Amino acid sequence: MEEKDYYTEAPATKPIPLNCPWCRTQDTYDIKWLVRTKRASLPPRADERDRAKFAKAQSYMVLLDTQAMCKNMRCRKRFDISGIKTMAFI
Repeated sequence: MEEKDYYTEAPATKPIPLNCPWCRTQDTYDIKWLVRTKRASLPPRADERDRAKFAKAQSYMVLLDTQAMCKNMRCRKRFDISGIKTMAFI
């Protein structure tokens, strides 16, 4: 079995305060995440090794956006999102 058989995937957006490195303004940006929620039960075709992996599996979120565009009308430059972990356990 593959890892995606253990989880249900859904997109989500979370507001995060970020600072633009060019103009130094702080604003909240909606950042896209992929939420992988552990399923309630394992599919019936699983063997013992799959059951052991499923028991250790946890729900988590994966960061999809790598850049954001400044909301300041004078700046409007793209900057890398830094200081945020790319994966977070729920």
